[in-house]
Amino acid sequence: MLPRYLWRAFKARFRDQAAELSVIKDYVQPGDIVCDIGANKGSYLFWLSRWVHKGKVVAFEPQAHLAQYLKKVCSATGLRNVTVEAAAVHAKSGSMNLYIPAGCADSPGASLGTRITSREDCRAVSVPVVALDDYFETGKRISVLKIDVEGAELGVFKGAERILKEQAPLLVFECENRHLESTCVTDVFNYLATLGYEGEFVCGRHLRPLSEFDASVHQKENGARFWDAKDYYNNFVFRKPKNK
Repeated sequence: MLPRYLWRAFKARFRDQAAELSVIKDYVQPGDIVCDIGANKGSYLFWLSRWVHKGKVVAFEPQAHLAQYLKKVCSATGLRNVTVEAAAVHAKSGSMNLYIPAGCADSPGASLGTRITSREDCRAVSVPVVALDDYFETGKRISVLKIDVEGAELGVFKGAERILKEQAPLLVFECENRHLESTCVTDVFNYLATLGYEGEFVCGRHLRPLSEFDASVHQKENGARFWDAKDYYNNFVFRKPKNK
């Protein structure tokens, strides 16, 4: 268990999510609070815990067995500043159905949205849901939200509107039209713009201005596994300029 966890963490840091993690590393300060929303198997947690040092990492993972796995590996690796919450994050606290592809014990594609059910056979599991504005008290220094929630991004942001206005955390998130139901990626970007955020998208190991992103090109849905195309981009970094 532990060797595979560490292998995933190092693969993320130095290959698969090198750009995203480098941005986070340069942004966080010891003592900060950071959130890993949709933590799955925890490839970010090892680094987040080290970088905030005396701060705190809160990992939200609604698949109960994965949340239990994260608690075990955090204990085994001495990540004592990590709190794992077996819950999803959305616009309002309560409960929602999580749709998990059939036959998958720990699917990274599990989603609160029903669009996944049009592509795959899924089982629905009721899970607890929290809004970040309810979870965190006013005034808490929350510096980063890392978000991988398979189409629930806008809900996460709306449930954290107070935090986004007051704390202006760095936002590192996945967002794809293929996961969204009644919205598109532009709706997510526009909502963040109303709060003073400006964005970039991850292109390999580099960031490019959001003005150069075109969903019809960079999220073109051609082929059986179009999301594996070399020019398909789905990770974004948003932050507020210091004067906003």
